[in-house]
Amino acid sequence: MYVSLSTKLDIVKLPKAYLVKSANHSVAQLPGLSQSQIEQLKAIGIVTTFDLLRQGNSVVQRQQLSKKLSTNIKHIHKWAALANLSRIPSVGCQYCGLLLHAGVSTPQQLATMSVQQLHPQLLRLQVQLFNRVDRAPDTAQVAAWIQQAQQILA
Repeated sequence: MYVSLSTKLDIVKLPKAYLVKSANHSVAQLPGLSQSQIEQLKAIGIVTTFDLLRQGNSVVQRQQLSKKLSTNIKHIHKWAALANLSRIPSVGCQYCGLLLHAGVSTPQQLATMSVQQLHPQLLRLQVQLFNRVDRAPDTAQVAAWIQQAQQILA
């Protein structure tokens, strides 16, 4: 049995067994947003990460959001990147900020990386930010992120 997976650009037919669905979260779960920013987003109808991605999909839309919210466009770009990364189920809102800090800003970029390339970056970042290695994701988690990013984009 096949299902259609609609993306911004095209429709992809995949066997149902291989389908990884994008995860949708409350914007309140995204790291780094203040309560007032969350309330501002909700006031204009942005309640979930999918809402944010739909309304901030293009540069023009992000500029409009920046004006509506009276906030710097950099914040909108960051929030959209976090929402985009959080679509990967094993990344979610828990690790999207870590990936963004490590320089990974899109699922497309993540899908092209190797575990051997990304895992050491994440370990270094955990040590720099928190002086702790024990909170870093292990290689199996990083491999799952990469695999799911590839499946979502397939």
